[in-house]
Order: sequence, then C-alpha cells, then structure tokens
Amino acid sequence: MCCNHTHYALQPHTLIHIRRHSSNIDVVSATHGVNLAGTVELHPSGITLRPLATGDEDELRRIHATTEVARWWDAPSQIFPWDEPESTRLTILVDGAVAGLIQFHEELEPKYRHAEIDLFLDPALHGRGIGTEAVRLVVRHLIDDRGHHRIAIDPATANTAAIRAYEKVGFKPVGIMRRSERDPEGEGWHDALLMELLAEEL
Repeated sequence: MCCNHTHYALQPHTLIHIRRHSSNIDVVSATHGVNLAGTVELHPSGITLRPLATGDEDELRRIHATTEVARWWDAPSQIFPWDEPESTRLTILVDGAVAGLIQFHEELEPKYRHAEIDLFLDPALHGRGIGTEAVRLVVRHLIDDRGHHRIAIDPATANTAAIRAYEKVGFKPVGIMRRSERDPEGEGWHDALLMELLAEEL
C-alpha cells in the first residue's frame, strides 16, 4: 500500500459550523475549502475545533506529558506541535480552553485514496464524549467536504477506551496489526487494532 501523505493547508477565513440538537447534527453553514472550525454543542458552551495556532503549544505539551497520553504517544519533539507538516492538525477547545489535539493525514494518490485520524485529549475531560464528537466532526468533514470514502484509525489494542470511542462513531475493527508500533519508550513493540469507517457507515 502506498503510504505518502499530502498536507492540505487550512484557510483561516473559511469556516464549517456544526451544531448538535438532541440526536441530530445539522450543518448551519459551510463554505469552500478544507479549512475547518466547528462547534458541537455538547455542553452549555460546546466544543470547538480550530486550526492549530501559535499560543497553543504550552497547553498541548502539558496535556501530551500526562501519564494517560504519554502512554500512547511518542515523546514530543522540540518543535511540537509543529513537527508534522504532512498532517492537518486542529486544536480541540472546551469552554474556550485548549483541551487536546486532533489530526488527519490524507493519502491523495487516486489508487489508494483515504484519510487517517489520530488525537489526544486532556485526561481531565475523559468520559464526557468530547473525543468521540471531535472524531465524528472530522470524519464528517473528510467524507462530505474532502470526498473520502474510507477513514482509518489504528489505536493500540490495549487502549480500550479509545477503541470504544471510535466504535461509537462507527469505526469497525478490521484486524490486529501485530507488533506494528514501537512502545513510547522505544524498547519494545505493541499490537495495534486497524479500524475503518466507510462513508456509507457514518
């Protein structure tokens, strides 16, 4: 499988606003481009996804360093979170405060076209459905606006909380990728669960 990823730049003037009413998610307004900032009303003030911005670094590094996140993510580089130009990274805000990061890669080679997602969230906010809704919003954007038919994610098999969250969005387990990723400390390997969602399954 081809694995080269292409970065698609965010345009700061183009917004996608989504609000949730009971069990329905309605598109309020959307304009051209991949540029995405969304609002999902989960709580009185809701959550917001917006392009990664200067000033987010300190809080994202703090969250990244928490035990719950560091267990699954490699140690950040000196220029984190600006160290993956091949990814499109969005900051997750809750009540206006930085709460985590969600990113996607796009494979644009026509024969292998698909997108992949990854994220982390402040452990203090776990269990509130915020990560699930952030994933759902990005998946909807990738399918509706970017035209992808298949979205993939590959959590560690031991990360059962993440797997449950992705299943709530509609991701289905495909198979175990044995010893597919180095442990964060770099001394061993762990298995990952390949999960996929097709456009018609969302």
